[in-house]
Amino acid sequence: MSNLSEQELIRREKLKKIRELGIEPYPADLFKISSNSKTIKSNFKEGSKVIVAGRLMSRRIQGNASFAELQDSSGRIQVYFNRDEICTSEDKSKYNELYKRLLDIGDIIGIEGELFKTKVGEKNNNG
Repeated sequence: MSNLSEQELIRREKLKKIRELGIEPYPADLFKISSNSKTIKSNFKEGSKVIVAGRLMSRRIQGNASFAELQDSSGRIQVYFNRDEICTSEDKSKYNELYKRLLDIGDIIGIEGELFKTKVGEKNNNG
């Protein structure tokens, strides 16, 4: 591994830590997507459950909650993460370690959640 760049070494270390959390990061063939950003926006129905996947383009972490932008093959959609909904037990490592520290902009992630609108009318997937 001595011929790997510093960035490659960092990414491999993060991959190792994700697996140590008991998460297999490459289950793409097992992840059944039910919708995409274009369909969600054009057929938006608050409270509908959807499963989407895409590239993490941005995120705004605000303590126990976060907004992020996900890009899939048909466009972009805003997603919302709430630490206490993701981590229902006392163990908050999926949010505090995985989401906040181990995921990078550009990573491809899958999200399952319910659709809702923010107070300013932005359509979201509550992941």
